[in-house]
Amino acid sequence: MAMLKTLHFFLLSSLVLSSFAAIGPVTELTIVNANISPDGYERAAVLAGGSFPGPLITGKKGDHFQINVIDQLTNHTMLKSTSIHWHGFFQKGTNWADGPAFVNQCPIASGNSFLYDFSVPDQAGTFWYHSHLSTQYCDGLRGPIVVYDPNDPHASRYDVDNDDTVITLADWYHVAAKLGPAVPFGGDSTLINGKGRSPQTPTADLSVITVTPGKRYRFRLISLSCDPNYVFSIDRHALTIIEADSVNTQPLVVDSVQVFAGQRYSFVLEANQSVGNYWIRANPNLGNTGFAGGLNSAILRYDGAPETEPTSLSITTKPLKETDLHPLTPMPVPGSPESGGVDKAINFVFSFNGTNFFTNGATFSPPSLPVLLQIMSGAQAASDLLPSGDIYVLPSNATIELSFPATVNAPGSPHPFHLHGHTFAVVRSAGSSKYNYENPIWRDVVSTGTPAAADNVTIRFRTDNPGPWFLHCHIDFHLEAGFAVVMAEDTPGTKDANPVPQAWSDLCPIYQALPESDQ
Repeated sequence: MAMLKTLHFFLLSSLVLSSFAAIGPVTELTIVNANISPDGYERAAVLAGGSFPGPLITGKKGDHFQINVIDQLTNHTMLKSTSIHWHGFFQKGTNWADGPAFVNQCPIASGNSFLYDFSVPDQAGTFWYHSHLSTQYCDGLRGPIVVYDPNDPHASRYDVDNDDTVITLADWYHVAAKLGPAVPFGGDSTLINGKGRSPQTPTADLSVITVTPGKRYRFRLISLSCDPNYVFSIDRHALTIIEADSVNTQPLVVDSVQVFAGQRYSFVLEANQSVGNYWIRANPNLGNTGFAGGLNSAILRYDGAPETEPTSLSITTKPLKETDLHPLTPMPVPGSPESGGVDKAINFVFSFNGTNFFTNGATFSPPSLPVLLQIMSGAQAASDLLPSGDIYVLPSNATIELSFPATVNAPGSPHPFHLHGHTFAVVRSAGSSKYNYENPIWRDVVSTGTPAAADNVTIRFRTDNPGPWFLHCHIDFHLEAGFAVVMAEDTPGTKDANPVPQAWSDLCPIYQALPESDQ
């Protein structure tokens, strides 16, 4: 019996990735249900490739990605259907492959597959993928993506950049998303590379990242979070930021990084400390905070160090400020350098009624027909598109400014907002009242700050990518409560710009024929 228990634990542990074996850019990705115990507590989960996180998908700049998603899900509580978003990719000409259910496609039904077929001609950096159907990714369907640049302008700054230098952060819950509260107060544990501890499981394994003295490592930090933001640091080591959300940055030396749901950073770490063990820390803003007994932690271990837990202390004095981030090469800000100096400016007013979030008076409720299909079928004006009040039709090749004033009427701040299909210039950042039209950072997820700081985060982009693109809070529980709108760019040109495969057209009839118990 003891041997069977040991084997059972080994099998569960093997479903949690402590390091990544990369697949792609042409690959199958099978979505399954399985029991796992990444923090020592066993629960059913939704898994890409049978593991948590899902397998690392890699490619090179210019690659053609063909990812055949095979749905073998059987657990209706966590949904049998699925839909995958490839976070950070522009999907120019392939809006149908972006992934959000009922915006860009109908879900993939269990027992079926769908080929996400898209090219990455002009992007490189750190990305990720996750379910974009309801709150399914909180139950496990999330994983990292790296697109390498053979001509990386930062290449001289580091010696090592491989599968083992990816660091994922995830909140983990002991109860399935549909069975817990609508908005849980944080996770039970923080998983770093798929391992962590909760107060109930204080002896669970922690991830170990190994370094060789004298070498310089490009670590790719990815927040797979459903809700919390994390303050990330590595004891006694400086972090030189060189990338934010797939945008190369001017090198910036910090010793801690606040990373919000969906954001990514690359940083260079030089293994220049005494041989030993050092805590890697990711403190969430809510839930089980702090580091007692190895909570919210992993281990940086130098070659030759004993296999023991660290005793290092955390002393951080140089936190990352978004206003200190600047693109490595100039990225001109769309429009003129003045407030409202764009073709179209939209100000968002947020509210909450105790159940749902509202943006300018409308809450997002998924339509029965995906927005893209509505446009393909001839609907082009905002008044003709569903859900009513949530679709913002934008003209082609226009400069757009969006402002997100923080308000006590939308609790749960700071809300990290993600725009699909683009990066954008952050002309006003959280924590700052200044507008930077000269050299702000570009990214695809931005914290919209807090009402206490009187934040009015403002972004700009150009509508050079026809199609409907989701804009939403990346706290998944808030998105489920309607905290989203759709930016529909160039609706007259969307159909010609995004030719769809027959398999995409088949998704809706298959899904709509399912009884609710099979959805």
